[in-house]
Amino acid sequence: MTAHFPLGDDLPGRRARELGMDRPISRRDFLDGVATAVTCAAVPAPSPPARTLPRARPPAESQESRHPASAQGLRGDTPDAVAVPHALRDGRFWRHAGTPEPTGERYDLVVVGAGISGVTAAYTWTRRHPGARVLVLDNHDDIGGQARRNEFHPAGRRGPLVAHGGSGALYAPRAWSPEGRELLAELGVVPGRQHDTGLYPGLGMHEAVFCDRETFGRDRLVVLRPGRATAEWAAELPIAERARQDLVMLFDHAPDWFPGLPDDHKKRLLAGLTYQGFLRDVCRVHPDAVRFCQTMPSATWAYGADALGALDAWALSGPFAYPGFAGLGLAAEPSPYNSPRVAERRASGQADVYCFPEGNQALVRMMVGRMVPGFAADPSMEHITTTAFDHAALDRAGNRVRVRLSSPVVLVRNDGPPGTATGATVGYFDGARVRTVRAGGVVMACWHSVIPYVVDDLPAAQKEAMRRAVRMPVVHATAQLRDWRAWRDAGVHRVRFTGAYWAGAELAAPVSLGAYRCPATPGEPITAHLVHTPATPGTAPGDAAVAGRRALAGTPYGALEFGVREQLARLLGPWGFDPARDVEGLTVNRWGHGFSPAYARPWDAFHPGGPAPAETARRRFGRIAIAGSDAVPGADADAAVSAACRAVRDLEAPS
Repeated sequence: MTAHFPLGDDLPGRRARELGMDRPISRRDFLDGVATAVTCAAVPAPSPPARTLPRARPPAESQESRHPASAQGLRGDTPDAVAVPHALRDGRFWRHAGTPEPTGERYDLVVVGAGISGVTAAYTWTRRHPGARVLVLDNHDDIGGQARRNEFHPAGRRGPLVAHGGSGALYAPRAWSPEGRELLAELGVVPGRQHDTGLYPGLGMHEAVFCDRETFGRDRLVVLRPGRATAEWAAELPIAERARQDLVMLFDHAPDWFPGLPDDHKKRLLAGLTYQGFLRDVCRVHPDAVRFCQTMPSATWAYGADALGALDAWALSGPFAYPGFAGLGLAAEPSPYNSPRVAERRASGQADVYCFPEGNQALVRMMVGRMVPGFAADPSMEHITTTAFDHAALDRAGNRVRVRLSSPVVLVRNDGPPGTATGATVGYFDGARVRTVRAGGVVMACWHSVIPYVVDDLPAAQKEAMRRAVRMPVVHATAQLRDWRAWRDAGVHRVRFTGAYWAGAELAAPVSLGAYRCPATPGEPITAHLVHTPATPGTAPGDAAVAGRRALAGTPYGALEFGVREQLARLLGPWGFDPARDVEGLTVNRWGHGFSPAYARPWDAFHPGGPAPAETARRRFGRIAIAGSDAVPGADADAAVSAACRAVRDLEAPS
């Protein structure tokens, strides 16, 4: 899907002004246009509306804006963050980099990547080796990787509004690995009690589906109130009458599509289908019903029903989600053919758990606060959201643990043959030249697709396995809103779109923690979260990710902002929402390499018997161990944690 946003008229400039594109937003960072074109020269130019949008002049930098979480505009995988990895990939970097210069620094451990996995590796190492010297390097300007914190400072509120910019919740923590549960216990994290699940329903606000004109030719909001009969809400959908009847059948009285077959045989048949294929070829429902279900998995999986396996859809089915399986009479136990993530969630009976307003970056800050003196005044769970942070402390000379940001790693090599090496050399680009440090061991906790360009002498089979770790691109937009009266009047707090650019929009999860209080009345400022999944429909997830990432790279920030405003206006305009007045801030976190998808049928024929590519990719190579969620693989925080703990054990084991 391209970044073309329907304007509804022939005057994009006037439409942009109506949406408030010409009005200043505090601390807006217009990192688009030229910068994007430099790193993506081969990508076609954006659509004309995106080029003609007026732009506000960025305000003077304030003390507050120098903190990464407070910066707005384009964040995440910005051109600055990915320029060096792309240059390595394209074979351009070393033609201009010059000879690496040693810094003279020596560490017991160097970690490549300051996301959840990298920081967990550093934290685990320091717990097992007190007094060790550790350096963590990352190409981004903030810690956490995709676990990103966004802050907004609306007038009249005491303290900032805090939101997440990627990894927002703990995925079924009861199903976490022993290492993951041990880490949560060590940090004092008690999942669940912070989330006020009754706030929005108590105000008459529920989940909804927005049948958009991109899919059905016109816009229609349909509220899915609990207990509402399927036939009642289906009658409001702008779809063919037969499609309405088919949806009622799928939700309320689906038959046994495979009569007479045993349970394991039925599950094997589902394992060979996508959910879209199940609806189309087995249930034979009207195409409108298939289109209605297409984006059901998008916000969680970063792809649609055309890529989600039917067996996983069955395991996740429930009210208003993945209908059509009730008549099969399947045993509740997950199948070996289910993806591991889905099987664990079904076995635990637990959904996502919101613990922190900033999402899972809180875990990273809690660990870094315990390792780096002066970074966090109070790294406890209760105070991590509101405590004072000093980012200047991250790389302070004299600290045993240092975190060096905006420092993309460009080389890692064993000091001698891998079988006998006792140390390694790590090189990073500091913006002007390549600097090297020495390490007793290295944990690679970055994207696996980058490692073959950094660890040049890896075995060919290991490099090939790493290149097969294709991540799903995803974009998270967080808008600061003046209030949320329009949401209350519309009766919604979370909305799925059936085919518009942004696949979902929801108000911030009502999480209060320590001194932080979530907005509790509709007249207060709040944040709204939107998600876009660029994967191109109709192909295997890996191919869809590559095509979607290419389209995303050519989409400037102005087009993304326009889309947020335009889509919120379509959703909430009938209830008085005015984006020119009500959108007071915006941060767009672009993750070209976002979710690390778990192995799943029907795409991964080796699953569950193996061997899996990750088994080869994560092999220790001399004094270099492999972490990152790609090493599991999995898109949740527990995958990152368990991969980090495995890498630490690998380095500690004899050669």
